[in-house]
Amino acid sequence: MMNNSTIVTLLVILFSSCSGIDSRKTNSDAINLIGTWQLVTGTTITKGVSTITDYTKGQKMIKILNETHFAFLKHNTNKDSLINFDAGGGTYTLNGNDYTEHLDFYNDRNWEGKAFKFKFTLKNDTLIQTGIERVEKENIDRIIIEKYIRLAK
Repeated sequence: MMNNSTIVTLLVILFSSCSGIDSRKTNSDAINLIGTWQLVTGTTITKGVSTITDYTKGQKMIKILNETHFAFLKHNTNKDSLINFDAGGGTYTLNGNDYTEHLDFYNDRNWEGKAFKFKFTLKNDTLIQTGIERVEKENIDRIIIEKYIRLAK
């Protein structure tokens, strides 16, 4: 005969296994990634030359992450200029601090279907993604470092 604590333990295991819980949701970094993030700086390093873009001046970009998908939206904040809007999104996978975006939707369809791999670090409300972008037409790889601040959970 089983005691009450054994029955409760078995019920918890049963419901957890049937509920379809995504293992990423139990990872504290994955839980902390969920939210809305504003890109503040972007650094590209091409052939040893660094270029830093300040995304707080003249433009604004946010990234929205839920448990399974990401989306990004960027626009020019100068209302007197032509509209400059960029957007994309898709699914992502997470394994430790390896974060991979699978771009399913993008303004330039040539980029759709590609995967972009990053390492990420979280410190308080700051997210830093570092990855390598392949620029095929120039036959080079460049390092990308993006720094985001949390806007909302």
